[in-house]
This record gives sequence, structure tokens and C-alpha cells, in this order.
Amino acid sequence: MATLADVARRAGVSPATASRVINGSSKPVAEELRERVLKAVAELRYVPNAHAQLLARPQRSVVGVLVHDVSDPYFAEVTRGLQRVATERGRLVIICNSYRDPEREVEYVDLLRAQQVAAIVLAGSGYHDPTVNALLDERLAAYAATGGRVAVIGRHRHRGDAVLPANEEGARLLGAELRRLGHRAVGVLAGPRSLTTTSDRIAGLGAGLGEPLPEAWIRYADFTRDGGSRATAELLDAAPGLTAIVALNDSMAVGALNLLRARGVRVPAEVSVVGFDDMPIAADVTPALTTVRLPLAELGARAMTLALEPAAGRDRVESLPAELVRRDSLGPAPA
Repeated sequence: MATLADVARRAGVSPATASRVINGSSKPVAEELRERVLKAVAELRYVPNAHAQLLARPQRSVVGVLVHDVSDPYFAEVTRGLQRVATERGRLVIICNSYRDPEREVEYVDLLRAQQVAAIVLAGSGYHDPTVNALLDERLAAYAATGGRVAVIGRHRHRGDAVLPANEEGARLLGAELRRLGHRAVGVLAGPRSLTTTSDRIAGLGAGLGEPLPEAWIRYADFTRDGGSRATAELLDAAPGLTAIVALNDSMAVGALNLLRARGVRVPAEVSVVGFDDMPIAADVTPALTTVRLPLAELGARAMTLALEPAAGRDRVESLPAELVRRDSLGPAPA
């Protein structure tokens, strides 16, 4: 396999000149020398070393993105926005799935730092555990000290630019609509307790309803269809008088609809079901799902834009709004 030194000898130039041509250096090279180097590359079928190119270029070309689970529709939409901006800026994106494991997130930050990525974007909920937050913040600070850029999506306790989805405000809109329709016995399919997204949405829902939610009417589960189905079964068995079920994401709401259908419970005549995020499937299920729409692709696009911009001297925070989308799964509380 040909080396850089072989190319330099064939072209009759120094290895430094050959490297500048091959790696796209901003330092000027005479056109005649450039042509000789490129001819030697073709003749020797030389393949550049990607890591060496990364070190040689004045601008890092790779961005690392940490998501909880890219198979989750929420993160698939966010990632779509992230990748769109990265592609427009000529950047390669490395996607890392943490599966909501904070220790794995720390490991990924270390790996991405070792790869000298241009930026790291954390796309997912923050954690309540102060020990977890301190460890991750330490690693991100060490990475930022090398010139790397950090941006987060969601409420995190880390330095870096942030794009905030309106989790609490969106849930407040849902709660207010449920209250307007006469619902007072409202069950909640919540995500994991450890996540700030879960607590923010529960707080907003209680504010919209005008009263705190009884703990007995809340079930914590995975943000998945199966998690929603299991949590719905538990809620119906523990509190059969519920008139509405709020799922804190649309995947859980789909699980709730399936469980209610299996038990012969009519939606919304007997129990209303609402979700959160407005995934594409929300409009396609039967009945179509009332939910809160978050601009997920835009969240990703804004986070990537901030991550690829020069540091502003202070952490920037942007908030994107939520919108209540009314569909057929929500109706008045039964008399």
C-alpha cells in the first residue's frame, strides 16, 4: 500500500507539500506542484489516512450526537434536523445511543473527545441525579477546554448552548384543555422518574388542571408502546374511575389505545387518551390522537446550528414553543 512518502517521491515534492494538497490545506501550493501530486496519487492509488486528515485540517469535520435511542420516533425526528444542518455545513455526524444510561453517555463523551470532534450535541432529557450531572459536566468541560463546542437539547445542568422544548408549557396546555372538558380524574403514563422531561411534563399538567396530580394516578414506565400498555393496565386496575389518560409521549399513548381496545373500553366515549410530541403516527391511529406538537426537527436544527457557530462568550439559550393539536381521542368527561 502506497504511503504519503511514496506519493511525495513520485511527484518530486516534499512530504509536507504532498500533505497540503491531499489534505486540502489552506496554505497555497503552486498549481504545477498540485497537479504532480494528484497525478502521483492516481498512479499509486494512494488512499489518505482519515485520522491524519482530521489532524491536518484547520477545521474539524465531525460532530458527535448523543441520543437516548435513535429508534424512538422523538429522537429520529430530532436527528433529522441535526443531520440536515450538519450536511449543509459539510460535517459528518456520529450518532451515539446511550439508551438513557448516564455512564454510557460519559464514555461516549470521552470517546468523541479522543476523536477530536468539532462539537458534541446532547439530544435528550437531563437527569435529576446530581452525581451523574457532576461527572458528565466534568467531562464536557474538559472537552470544551480543548476548543470543542457543546450544545444540548432539553433541560440539562451542563455548560453549553441549549435549545429548550416547551415541555412544561405544552403539558399545561393539555391540562387546561382536559379541565375545560370536565376531566378531574386524570391518570398519567409517565416516563422514567430520573428524567427532567418527565418531571417537567407532570408539573405542567398539574398546573393546567389546577391541582397537583395524586401519586396513585401516575405510573412510571419506559417511553415506549409496551411501557404505555403495561402502565395503562396498572392504572385501570388501580383507578377504574379515570375519565382521561395522559401519556407523556405518543408511543406510550399508542400502547394505551391498544390496551383500551383490547379491554373493550371506548375512546373517547368512556376514557379520553392524549399524547405528547405529535409523532407522524399520532394522526394515523384510530381514533386520531390529541397531542402536543413540539417542533422536533427544528430543535435538532437549532442545536446543531449553535454547536457549529463560534462560542459567544456566554451560554445561549433558545426556547421553541409547543402547540396543542386537537384530534378525535379527546372528548368531554362522561356525565
